[in-house]
Formats: sequence, C-alpha cells, structure tokens
Amino acid sequence: MKRTSVAPVAIAVALALALGLPAAAQDKAPTAPPITETTVRAADLLTGLDLTGAEIGLMLPDLLDQRGSYLALRAHQLANSVAPALRYDPWTLAPGTQDKAGNLPAAPARFAKAGPQQRPANLDDLAFADIATLGRLIHDRKISCVELTQWSLDRLAKYDPQLHCVITPLPARALARARELDAMLARGKDLGPLHGIPCGVKDLFALAGAPTTWGAEPYRDQVIDQDATVVQKLDKAGAIIVAKFSLGALAMDDVWIDGAQTRNPWNLEKGSSGSSAGSASAVSAGLVPFAIGTETWGSIVSPSSRCGVTGLRPTYGRISRDGAMALSWSMDKVGPIARTVEDCAIVMDGIRGPDGRDPNVTAAPFPYDTRRTLKGLRVGYLQKDFAEARKDSLVDAQALAVVEKLCREQGATFVPVDLPLDKLGVDIYALAIILTAEAGAAFQDLTLSNRDDLLTRQGRGDWPNIFRAAQSIPAVEYVQANRHRTQLLQLMNGLFDHVDVIVTPSLTSPSLLVTNLTGHPQVCVPSGEGHENPLASIGFIGRLNDEATALAAARAFEQATPWHDRHPEGWQVR
Repeated sequence: MKRTSVAPVAIAVALALALGLPAAAQDKAPTAPPITETTVRAADLLTGLDLTGAEIGLMLPDLLDQRGSYLALRAHQLANSVAPALRYDPWTLAPGTQDKAGNLPAAPARFAKAGPQQRPANLDDLAFADIATLGRLIHDRKISCVELTQWSLDRLAKYDPQLHCVITPLPARALARARELDAMLARGKDLGPLHGIPCGVKDLFALAGAPTTWGAEPYRDQVIDQDATVVQKLDKAGAIIVAKFSLGALAMDDVWIDGAQTRNPWNLEKGSSGSSAGSASAVSAGLVPFAIGTETWGSIVSPSSRCGVTGLRPTYGRISRDGAMALSWSMDKVGPIARTVEDCAIVMDGIRGPDGRDPNVTAAPFPYDTRRTLKGLRVGYLQKDFAEARKDSLVDAQALAVVEKLCREQGATFVPVDLPLDKLGVDIYALAIILTAEAGAAFQDLTLSNRDDLLTRQGRGDWPNIFRAAQSIPAVEYVQANRHRTQLLQLMNGLFDHVDVIVTPSLTSPSLLVTNLTGHPQVCVPSGEGHENPLASIGFIGRLNDEATALAAARAFEQATPWHDRHPEGWQVR
C-alpha cells in the first residue's frame, strides 16, 4: 500500500501507542495501554505493512511478548562504555580474547589411523563405518570411490521415501567427481582423510547447476549459479557431495516444501528436529558418513541430539558462510554432523579458515590431537542446569557421573560452575530479539510482498508471523540488546578464566542460547537412553576458537561409553 506523508506528531503517537512507550502526545501515561488492532494499524504507518485483520490478530500475542522483552532490557541500564555488537566480532568486543586464541598451538590437526580393513561381502555393513575406516578401504584400493559413491546414492534413493531427508540428489555430479578421485589415487595423488568419502550439504548452500530451495516454497525453483565456499572446500578435500539435504523452511525445524517432514530414523512417527533435519537424519540412518549443517539457535545440536549422532557447532567465524542463506548475520554458523567426535574434527579441519569472502572468518589454528586426554584440564559442569534436567530424566545425571569418573581417572579437575546470567542482570531470552530482528530483515521482502503466505506453516510460532512481528522491533532496542550481548560475551570469557571446557545438557540448558549469542563452540554426543527420544545427549562447550579442547573432552566421554556405536534398526539391509 502506498503511503502519503504523515505529521511527525502522528508518527510519534502511533509508535507510542503500538509499543507502550511514554510520549508527549500521551501526556506520559503511567501504564502502557493495551495493544489492539487499532494501535497496530496506527503503527502500520511507520512499518509500511498492509496486514489483514487475521494477520494482526495472530501478531498481537507476539507484540505483547516483544514489549515484555523491551521492558526487561530497560530494567537494567548499562554503562555508556558498553559498546553494541553491530557487526559481531568477539575478538575485539572481549578484552583478552585474542591473547587466549593466540595461545593455541599452531600444530596441525592429528587424527587416528585405521588399521588394515577387509572389504565386506555386503557394502551395507559399512553403513555406520567411520571416516578413517572408509578412508583406509579407499586408499588400500579395497573399494573404489565410484563404488562407495554409488552405494551411498543407492541407499539415499531406497530410504528417502521413508525419511524425507533429500531435496536434490546429485548422482551425475557425484559420480563424475568419484571417477576423478579414483584417477588421482591411481596417479598416487591423495587429497587427505576425506578423499572419496560421500557426504551431503544442507540445502541452504548454493551449488552451481542445482536448485537451492532453502526448504521453502517461494524458493522452490531458485538456482544460485555459484558454489558456496563450503562446497568448494569439500571438493578440494576430496569429499563427494551426493545430495542436498532437507531443512525446515528458511532454517526452522523439520517441515519443508509441501509440508514434507524429515523423519527420525529411530522413530518414523517423529520428526528429526532442528533445521539441519535432513543432514542429521541421513547420517543417523547410515546413508552418508557425514553431512554439513548450520546453526543459529540449536539447528545442529537439536537434530544431532534427537537422531543420536554427533554434532559440532564451531565458534562463530570459524567456517565461511559465503554462498549460504543468511538468517542472522551475527549468529549463523556452519558445522559438521557425523558418526563420531573424530569424524567431526576431520570434517571441520577440511572446511575451516578464511576464504576472502566472509569477513568474519578467522585463521586461528586447529590443534586437535586424537591422543589428547583430559589430563590437566579444568572441567566445569553447569550444576543448576543438570539439577533441572534430573527432574525429567536420570540420563543426564548418569552421563555427568561418567565425566566425573573420567576426570578422576585421567587427572583433570571437575568443578561446578554456573552460567553468569545473574551478573548479566537481564533475562537471557530477551536477547532473542537480536535473531528475530535480523531474520525479519533478511526476509523483509517476503513479508512486504505477501509471499510469506506461500510457506506451509502459518501458526504463531512460524516464520510468517515472526517476520511480521519483527518489523515492529525498534532499532534502539536492537542496539540495546546487542550491548547486553557484549556484556554477556565478556562474562562468558571470564568464566573460561577458571575452566577449560564446560559440560552441559545439550538441549535443556539456557547455554544453548547463551553460546549461540556469544559464539562459543559446542560438541554434542549421544549420552544414554532417553524417554520420549531414543537417545539423550550431552554437550561440551569450549573457549572461542578452541574446538580442539571441547572435542578432546567429548571424545574421552565417547570412548568411555557405548552410545555412539548404537544405531537405529532397519537401515542395514537392502
């Protein structure tokens, strides 16, 4: 709808009415007025939206929630010296961070070597083999890159009708690359541990010649004529991309185009959870050894935990997002989902580092060492969060007991810690408006054009409604939330002055939002039998850019427990 000019006083009144702010035209009313359709239509003069009555009715509870967040932020005024994180850069916002990152040894990553392997009579016996095992078979010429690639493509074709994890299979591209890689090995050229290993990428990464649907109907036929940096780095490392995997529409949950829901291989009645849904489902069912996901707030950790696989959400700025859909420029991260902790480390080593296109990516070293134990580490655990988790399940308590025993046996200290949220002085969930605002900006054109009506899900907690409500977030409040975020980053870095790694419940702790806001890395691994879900999960949080230590702690836990070797039934036999 085209708008004409409006008097400044009318604009001020509209904003005050819609958001409950004091204004001269309101004569500083002592209480915030209710938000009604009338007040939203007044604020519509500012936002430029043309909403239906039904859309406004759906928005009203969210506008009330948002106003609560604004009031929560204003209740704790920050010193003027606290800077906003307009472009999120943890290295400059937290004093001492660069020094700590600089203390990481510049040694190359060191991985375990698999011993000699026998080719199985049925390749499906390799469905849950790790990268080192598959790599040894390939390098010993017991199986060709083409054979392994075709096997993965066949499994995807057979099981995707049940799992709904594939958006676009890539047989021609994959087999052509596999032939090239076999020829390289014949010439004695080895690209490293990922040489010839099949994999998939979440369908928010551009790949030339294939659709990049972002899991959403408005982009069903979108083709971006480039390869994302992650795609290029996987190609360079010798991995073979066999498919683009499903994601919940525009990176939310597990429901995508036409209402298709990606399924959990452990229970086909359930979804796989989290927007890296297809990546986790395919790895869990043994269709590929690893896949690439992304996380803004739980989209690697959640599906990995629900599907009983291992996920690594690296430090913000570790892996380039060039060629990936942007949801939140200051929170989006790229990471691997795989069978084991070491597999995640191998993949991360292959795709990390600057590319000259994503300005947030750092060149910090990655000194992962498979021989590292817990010796000398200070391992903290979130005592309040584990206590809360125990109310619903004994799994987290049992997993934590394993970590404590490992610390005792391997010479680490094991100490209780708590997230520094009391010192922050504001409800951590009020800072979620950072994600809401950036997502609303990233897809504002979808909202303004009403193409958001094409998305399958249209409830209160779905993107169309969230994007519309985001248009009413004041810029001032977005900046204020980022200033609190700066303080949160500094508090979290201070916590790591006392510990080297933090153990957390993967999904039930506020640490999931905290670390996605601050950018700290987290590894999640299967940790026991769940109740509603087949497997439970435990997380290991590291310092910024110190995934190596978090991975070492996670691997120690993994090696002491059987859970990573447990797989869903029914996916081994053709």
